[in-house]
Amino acid sequence: MSKVILTVLGTAQDAGLPHPNCFCKNCSEAMENPQYRRHAASLAIVLPEENAWHLIDATPDLKEQMANVQIQYNLQGQLMESIFLTHAHLGHYPGLLFLGREAIGAKGVPVFAGSKMKKLLEEHAPWSLLTTLENIKLEQIEDGQDVPISPNVSITPVEVPHRNEFTETFGFWIKGPNKKVLYIPDIDQWHEWNQDIYDACKEADICLLDSTFHSVEDLEKIGRSYGEIPHPLMTETMDRLQDLVLQTEIYFTHFNHSNPALDSDRQVRNQIEEAGFHIADEMMEFIL
Repeated sequence: MSKVILTVLGTAQDAGLPHPNCFCKNCSEAMENPQYRRHAASLAIVLPEENAWHLIDATPDLKEQMANVQIQYNLQGQLMESIFLTHAHLGHYPGLLFLGREAIGAKGVPVFAGSKMKKLLEEHAPWSLLTTLENIKLEQIEDGQDVPISPNVSITPVEVPHRNEFTETFGFWIKGPNKKVLYIPDIDQWHEWNQDIYDACKEADICLLDSTFHSVEDLEKIGRSYGEIPHPLMTETMDRLQDLVLQTEIYFTHFNHSNPALDSDRQVRNQIEEAGFHIADEMMEFIL
């Protein structure tokens, strides 16, 4: 059976770490030391025996993330076979522009997106030029509808509530030959979803979940309102899922730059890990 590798390409909230116009402790350290930098949240599904890979979300950091995949798996010059998009926020789709004629000049890369996201990319500049020039080929996805990307790998979108100013928002089930992964990098609140997060995670072998904020204090110290940018707090997610950590591997991703889980002193990270949860790091691999 072919090997399937899920690789974490990025773990930061949309603007990455360091964050623009911020000199907080986390950002300042990331400016000074590359080991603390984090790219915007993204995943790659690598099929080594097929000499192929697929991408979830085209972030502003795409060119670095693409190079990381290609070098790691000896895929130099090999474009992704497809791209799956979660939604139309800063950290999740601007990287599509690297496929255009100003950069790669790609030919017909399949891009899977919801109906509203598909319409946005077809009708609004500069994205519409990508479709006009056939750099990308848009494919519509629906909530709960499996999309096979290989004989033993499929991706299933799950719609979640999340400030849908322009488009719907999806998380994804990623099903390999042996393991199932639930990936939800962005959601407003768990209780607003039409599925129970506990039950969903119970079905998964591995979860990668929204950890934008550890607590409300993350936002208060940078002068932003939690009501303006709702996300489940890590502390709440841990309370909801504590009983699952012995059967499901639960990782946090999509960290805001102010999140103390990223602090170099590791105090909060250690508390999270002692409770049985995990912090996703870049280029971390899961064999599916």
